[in-house]
Amino acid sequence: MTNFRTERDSMGEVRLPAKAYYGAQTQRAVENFPISGRPLPAELIHALGLVKWAAATVNRDLGLLGGALNDQQVEALLAACREVAEGKFDGEFPVDVFQTGSGTSSNMNANEVIANRAIELSGGDRFSPQKPIHPNDHVNLGQSTNDVFPTAIHVAAAVAIQSQLVPALQRCGKTLAGKAAEWQNILKIGRTHLADATPLTLGQEIGGLARQLERSVGRASVALEALFELPIGGTAVGSGINTHGEFGRRVCEALAKETGIPWAEAADHFEANAQRDGLVECHGQLRTIAATLFNVANNIRWLASGPRCGFHEIKLPDRQPGSSIMPGKVNPVLCESLMQVAARVLGNDQTITLCGAAGGQFQLNVMMPAMGDAVLESIRLLAAAADAFTQLCLTDMEANSEACEAAVEKSLSLATGLNPYIGYEQAAALAKEAFATGKTIRELCREKSILPEDQLNEALDPWRMTRPRQ
Repeated sequence: MTNFRTERDSMGEVRLPAKAYYGAQTQRAVENFPISGRPLPAELIHALGLVKWAAATVNRDLGLLGGALNDQQVEALLAACREVAEGKFDGEFPVDVFQTGSGTSSNMNANEVIANRAIELSGGDRFSPQKPIHPNDHVNLGQSTNDVFPTAIHVAAAVAIQSQLVPALQRCGKTLAGKAAEWQNILKIGRTHLADATPLTLGQEIGGLARQLERSVGRASVALEALFELPIGGTAVGSGINTHGEFGRRVCEALAKETGIPWAEAADHFEANAQRDGLVECHGQLRTIAATLFNVANNIRWLASGPRCGFHEIKLPDRQPGSSIMPGKVNPVLCESLMQVAARVLGNDQTITLCGAAGGQFQLNVMMPAMGDAVLESIRLLAAAADAFTQLCLTDMEANSEACEAAVEKSLSLATGLNPYIGYEQAAALAKEAFATGKTIRELCREKSILPEDQLNEALDPWRMTRPRQ
């Protein structure tokens, strides 16, 4: 066999790799889009296979394949769809992600691979010009790229959120909550505006971060819900031309049974085909999660700063040398990694928003491959970075109780405890004098006999400042 073979499509002959499972339309797309060198994300390829499997299952059950294909061919078609969904043919999807905006090239890529593999599984010759299992007539039966491709994006994104992102956020939040419970009795100074504030416990501070992660899990669930309606069944423009009236509902039911996600047929197929507002909403929640993770990582980075000339109130595990010139330097590398991931996701949100706002005209959005690529990258990065941060940084993070407690007594913010006794103005004057003289608030109060000793001890008790007055 030579290195190439020739196939025909409606536009004429095309030369393509001899052993490729894809066909002429895929090859044309490969030649037309030499853009990034990046194919579709694997998750989206797998989702295409799963949607094709659900469609073929419904077409079989509706009796729409029986007149054209025998039982062996139908089973081969279903098996081929499954193999694509399982990732066995990822290498047969070479079309660049920056392709035709509907995703037609990748939909046909899937149709061709599935058809040729099904022919092979049923004992036929996949290289024959005659296609007993046809990419358009059978694999794409009752479908259009315009409803299949956005359906696959929703499926891929939702499965990734459910199986990867939510568990990663839960693990991160649980680890932080554990540290918060462990450190409830470590007193420290709070900071607002990066300036000294009233005391709190390290457990209270870390507990606030744990609550951010808890809320992020909720936001991931909202992101998931934004994807539940599927466009499948709308075909070309939302009218459902050339499909069975029950097709969309049944495909959603088959996908729901397979994934455990409660998919529903779009309430209005014209909206579902034309606009990707659900995907924009979904990524808006991912953007908020990214902002949270950036904030958590950055706060922990600040708290660990030092070890001698920073706060150093927590100790991060040493993971690698931090400098090519400064011996012994160790940096908060996991914090920095997570912050960069968050920045990337925030950038992806700009892409998603613009594609959603400007890409949908009349009955179709024409920027869907970029949207699918961006949302899946965001989910993948957030999940992986959150897990790495949890396992390699948070799990072995330790409290530096000495550093936490050392600053409490000398803090000028202790003057806040005097407000109920002597008023804000006099307490503020004492704080300014203490700063000017280098004395502590307690020392100055004793010198000036501001309060009896028992009241002074009560007013300046830092533990009483960590909770509301009883």
